[in-house]
Parts: sequence; structure tokens; C-alpha cells
Amino acid sequence: MLLALGIVFLMLATTGWTAVHRPETVVPARAAALTAWATARIDGRPVPAADAPVRTVARFFAGLDAAQRAHLADGYPLVVGNLDGVPSTTRYRANHNALAQTARLEEARGKDVALTPADRADAIRRAHRFESLAEPGRQIFLFDPTGDGLVAEVYGDLDSARRVSVIIPGVDTDALTFERSQRRLTAPAGMADSLYQAERAAAPASRTAVIAWAGYVAPAGVGVDAATGRLAVQGAVRLQSLAAALPGNASVALFCHSYGSVVCGVAAHGLPQRVTDVVVAGSPGMRVGSAGELHTTARVWATRAEGDWIADVPHVEVGGVGHGADPVSPGFGARLFSSAGAHSHTGYFEPGTASLENFAKIGTGGFGSVACANGSDDCRAGISGTDGD
Repeated sequence: MLLALGIVFLMLATTGWTAVHRPETVVPARAAALTAWATARIDGRPVPAADAPVRTVARFFAGLDAAQRAHLADGYPLVVGNLDGVPSTTRYRANHNALAQTARLEEARGKDVALTPADRADAIRRAHRFESLAEPGRQIFLFDPTGDGLVAEVYGDLDSARRVSVIIPGVDTDALTFERSQRRLTAPAGMADSLYQAERAAAPASRTAVIAWAGYVAPAGVGVDAATGRLAVQGAVRLQSLAAALPGNASVALFCHSYGSVVCGVAAHGLPQRVTDVVVAGSPGMRVGSAGELHTTARVWATRAEGDWIADVPHVEVGGVGHGADPVSPGFGARLFSSAGAHSHTGYFEPGTASLENFAKIGTGGFGSVACANGSDDCRAGISGTDGD
């Protein structure tokens, strides 16, 4: 135990205690939008508060016609696009507007000689990313430019889906790293697109949708925030809200990678029953000693790829440091499945790997053909071959 703690604190010391505390900045446009929303009305009716419960927001928007929804999406995009309970098509419209507006603001900052060269370069990078996210046809379910930014994107038809898969990524995830042209499958957008294509191939007739959810402030680098649960606690609240707000009666599977599995572990006890499966890959722990301590009705699955460095992280929790037991250890109680063909910490969504194929089977309900770890059939015990469409 002392050796394990020594490794943890050595890691923290060598990566730096202060480097991981990213500065919080306030985007004036977002603050102004929230202030305006607080007194907004639509045809004489006050709008719900920005922090109103999901059911209150859903009930309000259900009582509006298409023109009224569009009016709010166009007039208050930085609020409506982030409001759980708002219809998905309205959120897409609002976030397209918000991205286009924010990109123009960043372009202007990129030309502002009063800023440092580094700040101008950062503004240009942000403008390019937001322009990409605003391209026609993209379904952006969440966009908040505050700080390093939060983004979520939908693949497929969310409103008609009978099954929804949500990808919860780990460290160094924000608006700028949401998608990558190089090493595409290490970013949330690439992961989600890969899983969506795999699900369509695994079950062509199944109505599925996949969400790339970078909707929480993730740790920056491997340091104090990555070794503790502070950001996971904040992210868990947002994940619980998302799961409760998804449209229709679709069942939901969470695919939690790296520190994202910490978020899922903290959120597990408060997830709605529609979340039927929690899948963790490359997990440093879920801040519990066993799957039973998650207090969830969802099935808990786990895998780890060959060569994943996360195996060398001490799976302990002492004084708030560390994330508890290893989810792939036999005593944890998760359903262990194969990730054959996947290599390192970021290879789980590569086409042709057993990990991606198994993700797709779990996401579409094809449990009978999930390949368990070590060639056994233990992970499928007590589950029928399919769990409905």
C-alpha cells in the first residue's frame, strides 16, 4: 500500500501540482445570454430558469409550436443549446447558431493586436474548431465555449432511436480536442463515429444513435485532478441530467473510457433505470471496491487492452487520491469482455478490434455474441441473446 501511494505522489510531483488547475474564464457572450434569458418571455410567457429541472424544461418546450422554438433557439442560442429537456432538433439549431456566432468572435480576437501573439493564435484555433463543428449536417447537442469548452454531438436519429450509446471520454478532452484530423479515433468525435458505424454493421435493422459527450470539465493531463474525484463528481451530475433528458424511451448504454469511467462510477447510483449497461475501458477505477458498490441496476462491463499503461496505475484510494479497485480484477464483479487486437490506452475504438465489436454488440443488444475475456462465457451469464430492439 505504501509503495502504491508513493507511486501516486511521485506521479503528482513530477507532473506538477499547479499545471493541472486550468484557469476558469468567463465568456462574456455566455454570461450575457444567461442574464438575458433570466427575463425572457415568449408570447407573454416567462421561460424556465436555466437551471430548471429537466421535466420543467421539457414540459415548457412541449407547449410551444415550431416557430416559437425557433425564435428561442435563434435569440438565445448559448442557453437553449445547453438546456436539458429541450427537443434535440431545437438544440441542434441553437448550437449551430452559437457556434457560428462564437467563431466570428474568435476570428475578431485573432486579429486584435492588443492581445499577445499566443492569445491570438489560440483564438484562431478556436475559431477554426467552431467553424468545423458548425458545418451543415452536424448534430451538436451541446456547446458551451466557457473556458476550454464543452461539446456533445449526435450520430444517427436520436428521436427515433430505440437504443442510445453515450461515449464519456477521459483526460485532456475539451472543445479543441473534441475532434482530430490526426489520430482521429483518440478523440470523442472519432470514437462516436466509429462506434456508430460498427453498430450499424452489427445490427442494420436496429434503430440506434451514438453521442460523443465531452460535456464535463475533464482533467488536464495526468496530475492532481486526474488522481482525484473532484471533477468526476461535477461531471457525474451533468451525466445524470443527460441520461434523464434524452428523448423517448430508448435504453441507454454508457461507454466510459479512462477518467470517463471515474465519472460513470460516481454517477452510477443516480442514473435512471433506462441506463441498462455501463461499459468501462482502460479504467483507473470507479471510486468503489466492487461493482455492487455502484448501486446501479445497469449491467457493468469492463475491458483492458494489451499494453494499456493504465494497468500500472495503483488501483487504490486513500485520502481521496486514487480511484479504488481495478474493474478488470476478478473480485470486482464486472462482466469481463475481450479487447483483442486493441493496443495501448487509446486503441479501443479501432475497427477490427474485439473491443469495438463488443461495444457494438452491447450497444445494440446482441449480448449473446459478446466475446468474453480469456475465451470464457462468463460475461454473458444470465443475459439472453438479445434484449429487444
